[in-house]
Amino acid sequence: MTGSYEDPRVAGLRTAVSRLRRELATYPVEFPDRAIAEDELAALAAMVTHGIPEVPRLRRSLLLIAGAIGSVSALARSLSEVRQAVELFGRAPGR
Repeated sequence: MTGSYEDPRVAGLRTAVSRLRRELATYPVEFPDRAIAEDELAALAAMVTHGIPEVPRLRRSLLLIAGAIGSVSALARSLSEVRQAVELFGRAPGR
């Protein structure tokens, strides 16, 4: 059997990040921290292309994204999906 194994957490995070990126790209209203959210979503997308990402970095990106778009109710569901996907990776070592 040929093929490669992909951690389902990585696949789930990739899907959630992609969905939020698409929704943010089509969201018609500008807001002050939009660039921060876009940059961090791009960073998350890059992280999941290289295997299992580091938990502290995932959590940092999630906090920045949530802070940047937390009050945009139209994006709340997709943001929640990203949060849930990040939580599947567990806590950072030493916590």
